[in-house]
Amino acid sequence: MESCDLPGDKEFALCLTHDVDRPYKTYQSLYYGIKDVDPYHFKTFFSKIEPYWQFENIMKLEDELGVRSTFYFLNEKNLFRDKSPVEWLKLKNWKLYTGRYDIKDPKIVKVIKKLDRNGWEVGLHGSYDSYDDVDRLRYEKKVLEDILGHEVIGIRQHYLNLKKPDTWEKQKEVGLKYDTTLGSSSEYGFLNGYDVIHPFDDGFSVFPLTIMETALMNSVNDVQSAYNRCKKILDKAKENNAVMTILWHPRVFNETEFPGYKKVYQMIIKTAKDMNGWVGPLRDAYDCITRNPNQKN
Repeated sequence: MESCDLPGDKEFALCLTHDVDRPYKTYQSLYYGIKDVDPYHFKTFFSKIEPYWQFENIMKLEDELGVRSTFYFLNEKNLFRDKSPVEWLKLKNWKLYTGRYDIKDPKIVKVIKKLDRNGWEVGLHGSYDSYDDVDRLRYEKKVLEDILGHEVIGIRQHYLNLKKPDTWEKQKEVGLKYDTTLGSSSEYGFLNGYDVIHPFDDGFSVFPLTIMETALMNSVNDVQSAYNRCKKILDKAKENNAVMTILWHPRVFNETEFPGYKKVYQMIIKTAKDMNGWVGPLRDAYDCITRNPNQKN
């Protein structure tokens, strides 16, 4: 990131993100209980414990590490309210549109405001269809801005849905300043280069996704192997003055169901800081780049 004047003259950037898909474990408890023949999952269904509600856990961890991150909140359609009866019969749609949360739920609103108030970035996690629907995108952005009381500048589309350059054109049209959808849920690394992309040769910026936690953790057998692969990517980032972005969904900070995920996330951040990397939310990286007229394209 040669041309971006990062704090302390850092050598590369590590942007931290979380897609808030399912902060409540609903029907998954029964599904995994039957699939894995594991009483733990049945127990989470019948108890008041919310194993996927990990906001406080993440805030505490990042506070201890001296960093902040970006949380992208989803405003998904409702299967029965927003879809036609014929769509109710498709099994795929039950996974996509049921068991989600209401972004206007007082508990969700409270955590959104708490994150925002304490220095975390709150961005939009565009719903499944919104990547190709400018009106839906505009609606979702406004709802989130009404909750926050200020502008939202960043987005990642749900399921990494992206139609280039149409999706970026729609995002720009509704006033979003950056997107971080470009990436993969099955591969990781610098698949789309080392730099921020400016598809329209203006301030609208695309931050490619470098690592999604599931792609990484599904490819290894232990924490050390996962960390070793991340260290190689961090080395590449430093060698190329790169901007890299990682995605850890909030639910994976539940160490009972996702052992090692939190540890690897912690190790990546500590290592990046030790390597003289800048670590923070995408909002701050975007602000830095747009302040510099000689930004890389």
